[in-house]
This record gives sequence, C-alpha cells and structure tokens, in this order.
Amino acid sequence: MALCKVGVQLHPQHCSVGDLRQAWEAADAMGVDSIWTWDHFYPLYGDPDGAHFEGWSLLAAMAVTTTQARFGALVTCNSYRNPELLADMARTVDHLSHGRLILGIGAGWFERDYAEYGYEFGTPASRLRALGEALPRIKARLGKLNPAAAGPLPILIGGGGEKVTLRLVAEHASMWNGFGRPVEQFAHKNRVLDDWCHKVGRNPAEVERTVTVGDDAVENLDALIEAGAQHLIVDVAAPFDLKPVQRLLEAVNG
Repeated sequence: MALCKVGVQLHPQHCSVGDLRQAWEAADAMGVDSIWTWDHFYPLYGDPDGAHFEGWSLLAAMAVTTTQARFGALVTCNSYRNPELLADMARTVDHLSHGRLILGIGAGWFERDYAEYGYEFGTPASRLRALGEALPRIKARLGKLNPAAAGPLPILIGGGGEKVTLRLVAEHASMWNGFGRPVEQFAHKNRVLDDWCHKVGRNPAEVERTVTVGDDAVENLDALIEAGAQHLIVDVAAPFDLKPVQRLLEAVNG
C-alpha cells in the first residue's frame, strides 16, 4: 500500500499547449494519482507578459487525453465565474473524463488578473465572503443539473486562513490543499482544520489533506506524512521535467 497519493501541478506558462499536453499525458502514463494546472490569466513568475493559457480550457483537453489520473485546477478562482456556471462547467468536464474531475476552488489573490480582465479585486475579506456565498450555490446547482456529474466530483478548497478558509473546508469540502513548506506550518494548519471539523460536526477523516511540494519532497516525505499529508502534489514548471515526480512515486510505493 502506498504511503500517500502523488500528484503533479503543471504551470501553464512559458510553454506551448503541446508541451503541456505531452507533460500531462506522460504523468498519466507514469501512474500519478492527480494532475493539476492553475487558474490565472498571466504568468506568476518570469516574464510577466510571456506565454500563458487559460486553465479550464486546459482541463477540458486534459479530460479527453488522459485515462486514469484525477485532475483539476489548483485552484479555480471563485471571482472569475458565476457559481452556477462553474458548476455546469465542472459537471461537463467531469463527463468528458468519465468522472475523474476534482473541483478545486479558492478565494483568489492575483491582482493583475482582476485588473486586466475587469473583475473587482476587493479585499481578502470580501473575496472570502464571496467564496462562502458561492459554495452552497455550486453544490445546489450540481444537484439540479441533468445529467448529474459522472463521478463523485469532490470539492477541494485551497488556502490556509485559519479563521475563515479552513472553516469553509470543514463545512463544504472533501479535500484541502495547503503548502508543505515549512512542514511545521502545514502540521499546525492541519490541526486547525481538525478543530474546525469537530466544531461543525464533521469527521476530520472525511477531508483528504493534499499538500503542494517542491522537487525535494522525497527528502521530506516522512516529515510530511507525520504532519498529516495524504496526497503530495509536486510543482513542475516548463520544460516539465517529471523526474522528481517519478522519484516520489517510487518512494511512496516502496
């Protein structure tokens, strides 16, 4: 039995669509548990006006050119789409993949996306309020769509805010994504999430703990698992060297 699940996040910047497709198909063939991209409109590092691709369009393509890995956006920005529309998009992409989509979502943070595309940036508090209002709407719309999602379509919430974000995870999500550096911080937030689960009457075991990690994850594997990590997602930038992902797969599978 594997020590934990292994995923990969492919940064959709400074590359071609062909590069991305080759990388996600290779990761799927390697046997990763999950494949992710992100939901932004401009590069997050390097040349700020370099090549970049929209996340949900990539997910639709990923749905039909992979066969086994679960996949999603790490994470969708709640601000960019009407909640009902997002639910319908997710349901449709889920059907394209025969039920493998994970609906990753968060409050949003990258101000340039908002400014250039005409969204109101607001404040961290207002964006979190909007996320809290959107989650019940997303779940309600998923319950009304015909046909329903093809798979379980779990909701993953990303973020580590201890007063609001982790409460929303406990109330609404099947998965949570945090950062693995430093490990002590992840362990602390993992405990905070447990506390929120107890407060809202949820079994903490119902929430899968995913962690974004770097290419040194093998060296920190034992500490991450001890801290509560159940699903390690390796960040990989173009030109998409997947060797760190392969090393992690080998380590967790003995």
